[in-house]
Amino acid sequence: MEIARDRTLWQQSYERGKPVTALEKAGAAPNRRGTQITFQPDPEIFGTHVFVPARLYKLCRSKAFLFRGVTIRWSCDSSLIKAGDDTPAEAVLHFPGGLADSLADELGPNAPLLTPFWSGEAPLPPQADGTDNGKVEWAVAFLESGPASLISYCNTIPTPLGGTHETGFRNALLKGLRAWGDQRSIKKAASITAEDILGMIAARLSAFIRDPQFQGQTKEKLTTAEASKLLETALRDRFDHWLAQNPPQADSLLSFAIDRAEERLRRRELKDTPRKSATRRLRLPGKLTDCTKEHAPDTEIFLVEGDSAGGSAKQARNRETQAVLPLRGKILNVASATTEKLRANQELRDLIEALGCGSGERFDLTKLRYGRVIIMTDADVDGAHIASLLMTFFYRELPELIRNGHLYLAQPPLYRLTQGAHSVYAMDDADRERKMTALSKKRGKIDVSRFKGLGEMPPADLKETTMDPRSRTLLRVIAPPEDRLSTRERVESLMGRKPELRFAFIQEHARSVDELLDI
Repeated sequence: MEIARDRTLWQQSYERGKPVTALEKAGAAPNRRGTQITFQPDPEIFGTHVFVPARLYKLCRSKAFLFRGVTIRWSCDSSLIKAGDDTPAEAVLHFPGGLADSLADELGPNAPLLTPFWSGEAPLPPQADGTDNGKVEWAVAFLESGPASLISYCNTIPTPLGGTHETGFRNALLKGLRAWGDQRSIKKAASITAEDILGMIAARLSAFIRDPQFQGQTKEKLTTAEASKLLETALRDRFDHWLAQNPPQADSLLSFAIDRAEERLRRRELKDTPRKSATRRLRLPGKLTDCTKEHAPDTEIFLVEGDSAGGSAKQARNRETQAVLPLRGKILNVASATTEKLRANQELRDLIEALGCGSGERFDLTKLRYGRVIIMTDADVDGAHIASLLMTFFYRELPELIRNGHLYLAQPPLYRLTQGAHSVYAMDDADRERKMTALSKKRGKIDVSRFKGLGEMPPADLKETTMDPRSRTLLRVIAPPEDRLSTRERVESLMGRKPELRFAFIQEHARSVDELLDI
């Protein structure tokens, strides 16, 4: 043992708890202070067990962020670190921001966050006589995707089995988010449970309380009864204040939690059908014309309207990378349909089967059979309606396809303008007028052809304008996290079960329409 005190260094050695040397002055120590202990485990007491660097490093790291501002200098003989172990030989462990710094370091800079961190430190409510009851520190990252976690401590002791302090933490989040939903008059907030919230967070929680009680000798679970209420009270007000500081951020968080709750309820309603055997050959819908490549990122499936459009698309496609699935007209509106109707709809079952990734609880993005899912409908009002129904289906039933950038809209032209041997295509009336003006500067009559639908478009034109990656235009369908609540409300009002919401939308926007087409 070495003790640096009053600019002087002192030394003393011990064996089995007893001193074997006197306390000796070892010289001047003008730049040191504190105590350093160097020891080896006695093999007669501890046996031949050796220290595990990874476990010690994790312990030192936790002490560094649980006591914010403390600096721990870690050094380990590199020969003791096993191959594949990412424990460093040397490190300086210092987290001035405490748990928040630790969580940010663990998640990394590219974590898919829904909001900025919610973190802080607060005293627990005092006892009736004013006696200090301790404090709580927390750091929470709300994640759009990725593994969720809640790691807790009590008086710096890890509690992997949780306990009453975690119960208070969960209650504060759940009641706070439900209260925000009530304040925003969103009735669906009442369906949120603590599990919905815990499934979308990475959180660190540290409580310091008086006389903690633990379950068992290993102290892996806190059982102090009053800890639940103390933490809920301390955290609830601060969570409410954090939500109120940034309403758009709170709305996005609430909407995502409602999405998780609705997905949980849908899974409960769906019958648990067993997965296909791995040895059973995949059965594909009869109308699907598949590509020859399998599970390749550069493959794509075109969802087209009817057999006529499907016939043209099949002739225009690249057989190696492009698949075509014709759909029979307008599919079921899943936003207003019951679960029973959804399960019974053959068109949607064929679509899910063709994609190969399942839906609901059985959804697995790694099993998606195509890199791009492309909605290709006629360039008219009916086509736009079918595209809206398909986007609603993907938004409600397979949202991960949208979040991971797999859903697209094809952009077929509405007109072909021919002047002699030269042809150009126009996407809409405004585009037609611009190109007519440009062509009129040249000599020759301009013939204008309007495509009635993809089924009547020559395969060569369809390939050049809509399907060939070298010349086509695709629109990627996205749902930005920051617009989650407004997107949900828009889908509900335009596609949901309440016609009065659509009527209100028409009344609100009718005056902004200059002309009505295709009616």
